Amino acid sequence: MSVHQGDCVNLDSDDDTYQVIGVDGDHDRCWVRRWPLQSNAGSPVFEISLERIRQVG
Repeated sequence: MSVHQGDCVNLDSDDDTYQVIGVDGDHDRCWVRRWPLQSNAGSPVFEISLERIRQVG
């Protein structure tokens, strides 16, 4: 699966939608945040393995 900054993905652990903030293809990692953004507290960014994400749907 090819992932790019700005893509929306799901995690293997839930069906919530996350936006890809950055990708480190050399280390098979990316940074994501819950989408849509949370208006009151923001959406924290966290790092996750590319193996743990899947395309939305």
